[in-house]
Order: sequence, then C-alpha cells, then structure tokens
Amino acid sequence: MKTTESSPLEAIKTAMAAEKDAHNFYSRAAQKTQSPKGKDMFSQLADFEMNHFRHLKALYDSLKGEGKWIAYSGTTFSAKGKKMGKGLSIEEEVGAQADELDALSIAIKEEKKAQKYYLDMAQDTADPLGKDMFKKLAREEELHERVLNDQFYSLHNNGVWAWGD
Repeated sequence: MKTTESSPLEAIKTAMAAEKDAHNFYSRAAQKTQSPKGKDMFSQLADFEMNHFRHLKALYDSLKGEGKWIAYSGTTFSAKGKKMGKGLSIEEEVGAQADELDALSIAIKEEKKAQKYYLDMAQDTADPLGKDMFKKLAREEELHERVLNDQFYSLHNNGVWAWGD
C-alpha cells in the first residue's frame, strides 16, 4: 500500500496492525523453535515489534488528539542475546531446521515490506519529527532483515544458529 493513498492516521493504523502481527508471528516462532538462541532472537524481535506498536500508538493518539508529531528515540537489541550459551547440538538443531528456515524466510520478506512502508511514510511526511521517526523505524526493520538473513545463512549452511556468537 502506498501511503499517499490514505491519511497519515490511516497509514499509522495500518503500520500498527502490521507491528502487532509481527509481534504475534515472532512470539509464535519463539515458542516453536527448539534452539535457545532462536528462542532468544525471536523473543527479542517480538519485543522490538511491540515497542514499535507502542510508539506508533502514541503517535496516532497524539496526532488524533493534539495534532502533534512525537519524537522517537529508537529501539535496540538487548545484550542478553550476546550472553547465550552454545544451545543445542547440530543434530538437535538440524531436526527442527525446516520449520525454522520457513519462519526466517517469511520474516525476512515481511521485514523488507515493513522497511519499504516506513520509507514511503517518511517520504510522504512533511513534519521533521514524523520523517525522523519513520526513517528510524525503517532502519530498525532493515536491521531485523540483516539479523534474520544472517541466521538463515548460518542455519541453512552450517546447521546452527549464530545468534549471540
């Protein structure tokens, strides 16, 4: 969907729904994966997306109520992923690999779509705070895409999760 086809409030509502869907997807993926590293990564991504949802909701409420854009400082991954142990053995991880690769592949596609959507929103927004927020959200979605691509590569080619290494 091109954001110029709708009002900023409608575009933000669409983004909020997508962030909630992403949160639910990553939460389910965290529950299903066998790897502690995969669980941690998917859980952090779920938290990331819920944080995006909260900030978009605050923006929506502010624009609807006062007509004001709000600042967004950004979100980062927690350090806990870096402290993970080695997780399961290669044999244990390879058994669950197909479902995990599917989840990673779907997530990569969705992160690309989210990144483009936020870049479109930034382009369509004249307010500097709004433009900055959407650009930051796009960069964070790009980071998610890179993280997911790295995990896909490692799991597909080496049979192990690289998260936290």
